[in-house]
Amino acid sequence: MLLIATHPDNLQANNLKNFLRNGRLEIGGWINGGATFNPSQADGYNGPVIFADQANQFQLNQFNLFMRRSVVSVGSTWDFGGRVDFMFGTDAIFTQAFGVPTFDVNSGEPLSRNNWDLDLCCSSTRTYGIALPQTYLEAYAPIGNGFNVKVGHFYTPTGFETVPAPDNFFYTRAYTLNVGEPFTHTGILANYPLTEKLQVLGGAFTGSATGGWDGGWDKELGSWSGLAGFTWTSVDRATIFHLSGTYGETSTRSSEPWGFYNIVLQHKITPKMLLVLHHVYGHAGGVLLNNLKYNNVTKDAEWISFITHLYYDLTEDLSLGIRGEWYRDADGFRNPSPFRIAAATNIVNGIPVSFAGDINAVTITPADYYAVTVGLNWKVAKALKLKWESLQKLIVRSNIRYDRVDAYKAPAYRPFAGNKDQILFSLDFVLPF
Repeated sequence: MLLIATHPDNLQANNLKNFLRNGRLEIGGWINGGATFNPSQADGYNGPVIFADQANQFQLNQFNLFMRRSVVSVGSTWDFGGRVDFMFGTDAIFTQAFGVPTFDVNSGEPLSRNNWDLDLCCSSTRTYGIALPQTYLEAYAPIGNGFNVKVGHFYTPTGFETVPAPDNFFYTRAYTLNVGEPFTHTGILANYPLTEKLQVLGGAFTGSATGGWDGGWDKELGSWSGLAGFTWTSVDRATIFHLSGTYGETSTRSSEPWGFYNIVLQHKITPKMLLVLHHVYGHAGGVLLNNLKYNNVTKDAEWISFITHLYYDLTEDLSLGIRGEWYRDADGFRNPSPFRIAAATNIVNGIPVSFAGDINAVTITPADYYAVTVGLNWKVAKALKLKWESLQKLIVRSNIRYDRVDAYKAPAYRPFAGNKDQILFSLDFVLPF
């Protein structure tokens, strides 16, 4: 009876595998979770640090599932594909389509937010949520050297660090990723290789009231912004130079400009050592500011940062990394603390409230932020003799991070539980599948 019962199940499983293989469909994902010890925090948050923003407790940051059909981007044949991502965890709130904020950045008026993936679940839990960070179609057109085009909702092609945990060395992220760049876009993005070494990209984005950043599907569809850039790769692929940026009107209600550019230089000093230099500059016109320096003042806002990464492979399974950053929120516009409480704000019966905490506890001011992070990445399967195939890709990451903030032409600022600095000790794991 057992053989009779299991035979149809095995047959169905094999049929499914054959269907996926024949259709070049891939189903996968990853799990990322960890804990951060912060000896100076007692309110549950690590100040303005996001991604690993929970102090002294475990977080399931990302349980991410995806289904994709990769596009063959060479040859003379048209090809079509796409991708859908589902994310559950404490990082979901940082990658939702929050590009229509609770309040208009220029006038301060309450806004009707996007319905794509905000408030899908879990508001009562304070920390967990669902995001749908990517849903797009992709095509390869054999025109000239070959075009790749995405249409839908997808991660930004700008910057160095990113949201998906497997694509980052460190558990914590730089301020530049958190509040200096977009996370996602909704619209169209095209890539074209001019030569074997030079690739150009460009796109048009909508659904956002913050200059094309983190847009959704059902609001601000009359507001469009553009992206342009290029990536140059050396013949030996040891050096990669990337320049890109976005620009457009802020929203359908404001013609004020919103834009940024970023420069990323990656160079393999040796086969085991990688150096990364990253610079960002951002500008938002005519925003309404309320912070420790500006009270109900409308002015242009700027932010700027420089980051250095250095990574070294100690062994085949163990790597060392160090990251240093200076980030200036020159006008107190981009970096609220704690970010989660500000991001989870909505208008209820005419009053702003946040399910993530006391909205009155959120602070922001013009300031310089400094952070130094040192960490290890360890592929543990070989050392621990893990035979189970599902654990072969397990990575354990540890990092120590020091943060300091100095108010910029403003009164003293102490967002780290009443302190100007803090130190974090983190340990997390990433398990792709």
